[in-house]
Amino acid sequence: MSTWKIDQIGKKPHLKNPILIEGLPGIGNVGKVAVDFLIDELKAKKLYEITSYTFPHSVFVNEDNLVELPMIDIYYKKFGNKKHDLILLGGDVQPIDEVSSYEFSEKVLNIAEQFKSMEVITLGGIGLAEIPKKPKVYCTGNSKKIIQKYKNGMVNDKLYGVVGPIVGVSGLLVGLAKRRNLDAVSFLAETYGHPMYLGIKGAMEILKFLDKKLNLNVNMKRLNEEIKEIEEDLMHRTEQISEVSRQTALKKLRSKFGEGVDYIG
Repeated sequence: MSTWKIDQIGKKPHLKNPILIEGLPGIGNVGKVAVDFLIDELKAKKLYEITSYTFPHSVFVNEDNLVELPMIDIYYKKFGNKKHDLILLGGDVQPIDEVSSYEFSEKVLNIAEQFKSMEVITLGGIGLAEIPKKPKVYCTGNSKKIIQKYKNGMVNDKLYGVVGPIVGVSGLLVGLAKRRNLDAVSFLAETYGHPMYLGIKGAMEILKFLDKKLNLNVNMKRLNEEIKEIEEDLMHRTEQISEVSRQTALKKLRSKFGEGVDYIG
């Protein structure tokens, strides 16, 4: 039995040179907040729903007191008068182990290739010891050409030494895209590194940049208005998933090192 289930929603659209933008839960949930806002603001249409046995073994309880499986969704937005359309990747979770992260990233890139995507953009956060007053946005990519294209006064391309490895789908999509000769770039915004902190300011800085660079014409004032609603829902889900993931990791460590292991940094 396959560990992946990808359900297509509606008719497959014809997209013009789409750019794939990924924003899944991570440090400060910066990427998730940014992509969720874009999906809502641009009124993007759902294209795929993805569920997997590699996601955290839990379900959410929604406002109707019904359960929902953790899910990753892919949306699209067609622009009639622009050079490119958008594919937007967001969701509740990321795969929780290394192999499934690679598998998932390859499946996403397969979809990008099917639609003849011109670029991949991933979004994430850089965890700091304190809350930044004005978060900086850094960029890196899989070619000097793509970095040069997006580099401007709003982002810093000197990321070496600022962060360690970029863990998870946000990093793997950029690295694996290179094997397919697909240009990919990652934008990382500074945020507070606490697991329960929501990096709204970092997300806003990334959104301002994307709005200007991709000419999206989104209403940034609405993000401020929606912060409380986004925060309540996201914090609730993040808390549930974080605890499940933590217990799974503890179980693995205890089986390897003994029952004395009771903390993960």
